Amino acid sequence: MMQFSVHRVRKVRCLTPGVFAMANHHFSVTAESSGKHRTSLRVPNLVGGSFVDSKSSEFIDVINPANQEVVSQIPLTTNEEFKSAVTAAKEAFPSWRNTPITTRQRVMLKFQELIRKNMDKLALNVTTEQGKTVKDAQGDVFRGLEVVEHACGMATLQMGEYVANVSNGIDTYSIREPLGVCAGICPFNFPAMIPLWMFPVAVTCGNTFILKPSEKDPGASMMLAELAMEAGLPDGVLNIVHGTHDIVNAICDDDDIRAISFVGSNPAGMHIYSRASAKGKRVQSNMGAKNHGVIMPDANIDSTINALVAAGFGAAGQRCMALSTVVFVGDSKPWEEKLLERAKALKVSAGTEPYADLGPVISKQAKERVCRLVQSGVDSGAKLLLDGRDIVVPGYEKGNFVGPTILCGVTPDMECYKEEIFGPVLICMQANSLDEAINIVNQNKYGNGAAIFTTSGVAARKFQTEIEAGQVGINVPIPVPLPFFSFTGSKASFAGDLNFYGKAGVQFYTQIKTVTQQWKDLPGGSGVSLAMPTSQKS
Repeated sequence: MMQFSVHRVRKVRCLTPGVFAMANHHFSVTAESSGKHRTSLRVPNLVGGSFVDSKSSEFIDVINPANQEVVSQIPLTTNEEFKSAVTAAKEAFPSWRNTPITTRQRVMLKFQELIRKNMDKLALNVTTEQGKTVKDAQGDVFRGLEVVEHACGMATLQMGEYVANVSNGIDTYSIREPLGVCAGICPFNFPAMIPLWMFPVAVTCGNTFILKPSEKDPGASMMLAELAMEAGLPDGVLNIVHGTHDIVNAICDDDDIRAISFVGSNPAGMHIYSRASAKGKRVQSNMGAKNHGVIMPDANIDSTINALVAAGFGAAGQRCMALSTVVFVGDSKPWEEKLLERAKALKVSAGTEPYADLGPVISKQAKERVCRLVQSGVDSGAKLLLDGRDIVVPGYEKGNFVGPTILCGVTPDMECYKEEIFGPVLICMQANSLDEAINIVNQNKYGNGAAIFTTSGVAARKFQTEIEAGQVGINVPIPVPLPFFSFTGSKASFAGDLNFYGKAGVQFYTQIKTVTQQWKDLPGGSGVSLAMPTSQKS
């Protein structure tokens, strides 16, 4: 069996075969209980610059959702191993924070080059472990790469402020300084993009980092970590630990960790936010969503239908910015007929198949949940325009596949509307006016994104002004901003004060120190005054 050996990554001149073996199928075996996997690749932790096999007796299978083959196994990291990772990050911090910002940026510059060179390997790993199509997986990597590119020029966002002579001979200035050890807890749906939202920004700001990948698809994080160290990231600046609830709680509770970034479900996100905040940590928590698309009667039919199909069914609906709910203003029937026609044409298969438009959902449990919520809609009176629950994919009969599904006549009181389905299910609703449509969107508890499709500037401006979602698209179905802005989800979709990446991301990973200095010669005979100092002359 091929094992990861403990090695000093930065001494390796080429990519370690062990880590990048997770990008292919060589280590997949037939699925069976974890105790029987003696040929599966066991994923190590990354501690202080070394890949270290865990001493844990408990492991979790990483399963290819298209065929149920076991790709690898991750350990339930022990508490001692977790503490050693935190210690490594803490010890690396003083040297890293004193490393010039230009040097830190050059590491990111090399890192983005290596990501580009290994894009195909990273994408194949994402497809193998997560299930999305290879083309979609490349987009996953590329959207993360854009954050790394932004980090290459992040120095201007770390600049402080200076005011000379705020009082007689006194100057005041502020400095942005790193926090210390930070941590990131990642979801399964973007195995490459979300880690790249987190640690490149954090370490470029001078912090060190503990990353916990999703237990369902850790391979991309491991590959990215090795590339980062090949790019010059010093030992201990980035560490990786694997696990589930216990490791998450340990991250929340550890006194040496100053800030936590999280992306995932609402129950987990609110637990992390509450528990970590109670310990005095800074937290940014991106959570669930129910993104709406409002379709005006004057919208361009072809481009709008294409946008709805792509944003609703892409990545099998497993995106926090999936456009999962459509609100038609006026008559919906002509739209629904076109929608049905385009959705039926989509091809469902394993993500590695070149003809596939969408792959499987992540797990059997996820498929069961999607099917249950669809059935709840039918039971509540919704019309099932297209049913993809019983799809069978030839050659991948064991896969977690759900075909494109469309529910019409949905109302706000239905469970299928209230809950984030996180599958290839498009919910269709109807409103008599734009005001009614806006009210429907605003009454929903989530606030990640909303879009309007129209040729009317008046309608678009009204929508932009009155809608409460944090990210608004005008004829754009998935309005995720590029990294020089920030990802600005709101309401129940976000907990915290500062959002991911962009200016807000730098503010999250830094703290302000204000310095007041005086260098003038002081008169000797003025005596001692115990009055409150002011800028006014006596």
